[in-house]
Amino acid sequence: MKISIPIQIVMGLIGLSLIAYLGVLTWNAYTAHDTIGRPPDVRDTISIEGEGTITSRPDIARLNVGVISEGQEVKTAQDENTKQVNDIIKALSALGIADEDIQTSNYQVFPQYNYREGEQELRGYRVSQSLSIKIRDLEKIGDVLAKAGELGSNEIHGISFDLDDPSALEADARTKAIVDAKTKADVLADTLGVKIVRVVGFYEQGGNVPPEPFLRAYAEDAKAMGMGGAAPEVKPGSFDVTKNVTVMFEIR
Repeated sequence: MKISIPIQIVMGLIGLSLIAYLGVLTWNAYTAHDTIGRPPDVRDTISIEGEGTITSRPDIARLNVGVISEGQEVKTAQDENTKQVNDIIKALSALGIADEDIQTSNYQVFPQYNYREGEQELRGYRVSQSLSIKIRDLEKIGDVLAKAGELGSNEIHGISFDLDDPSALEADARTKAIVDAKTKADVLADTLGVKIVRVVGFYEQGGNVPPEPFLRAYAEDAKAMGMGGAAPEVKPGSFDVTKNVTVMFEIR
């Protein structure tokens, strides 16, 4: 006995099969895309922060010295200012400061006015010039300050201390931070009753903490607004190089 299946049913079954097939292809493509760039398995991990600090003495100092001059004519003020600054540069060289460690950081010319009964009257010009100085021999900081004041510097500021090359100390601080994170991870794993398998992630941050300079006994009664007196005693203090890391460990 021959059974006849209506063509509509046959076409319906074919359509359902095609839909199912396309659905499988779509799902496979989606799951393949979803796992690109990451492991298909789910890992149990813990993230631990570690910190390492190395304390050292700074080996360089930076400061700014400036000269402000005034005159009725621009040229007069500039000539006076240039002479004083050049004298300071010569004195710095005599103290052993290299040319590459002396940099002109500012030069400005301003008109100066008097105001009378609402009227503006030009009374002259002000010239300001500043030098940025790097001092590699910290024992000479006081001498530099005193000599600059003696030769007419009436603006001294911005004393700071630093490390000329902190890379070695940064490496030591990083190692110390990683050891700190691993020690914490071992303690936590033991408490949780799990084992550390391996490191699966690492992130680093951190920076250097410069010391605050301590300036003592700069002879307030010295000439030129307190400048040009006895050499001040400058304390460079200590310098902290700190690294903070976050380490991700796989556990089981």
